[in-house]
Amino acid sequence: MPHLLRPIEPLDLAQILTLNNAAVPAVNDLDTASLAALVATAAHTAVITTDAAPHVVLGFVIAFAPNADYASENYRWFSARSGSFLYVDRIVVAPESRSQKLGALLYDSVFDAARKSAVAEVFCEVNTSPPNPRSLVFHSRLGFAEIGQQTTKNDTVVVALLSASITAATSS
Repeated sequence: MPHLLRPIEPLDLAQILTLNNAAVPAVNDLDTASLAALVATAAHTAVITTDAAPHVVLGFVIAFAPNADYASENYRWFSARSGSFLYVDRIVVAPESRSQKLGALLYDSVFDAARKSAVAEVFCEVNTSPPNPRSLVFHSRLGFAEIGQQTTKNDTVVVALLSASITAATSS
C-alpha cells in the first residue's frame, strides 16, 4: 500500500499526541498545547499516511532549524556547535507500523528539507540510558554517527548526540 508524506495539519494533532505519549521514554511526553507550540515553531514537520487512509497518522517527525525559540537541552547543545543544521526533535512510528521502513521515509523528508535549506547536517539524539539499541542501529544505517553524549532531565537520561552529513545520508 503506497505511503504518503505531508506536513502536519491541525487535524493530525490528537493522533500525534497519542503516538508521542505512547513512545515515552524514547521521547518526552507532551500535552496538547506543548505539541501545538512545537509544530508552530518547527522548520519541518511531516506525517506518514496511506492512500487508503490519508487521515490515519502512522508516524510523524518534527525538526527545528537554528535560532528556533526552543528550550530543549539537546537542541541547545547542537545550536552551540553549529549554525547550519536541522535538528530532529522527535520521530515516532506507530508500533503496528514498524519494520516497514516508515522511519526511513520520514528521515528522507528531513534530509530533503535540509538539502532545500542548504544546511550541512541533520542532528538528533538517542537515549543510551534508558537504552534504545534499536534506534541506535537504525540511525547508524541512515549515516548518523555519535559526536557527543549528554546527561539530561535532572540526571535521569543519558543521550548519544548524533550527526549525519547531508551528503552521506541514506535511507537504505
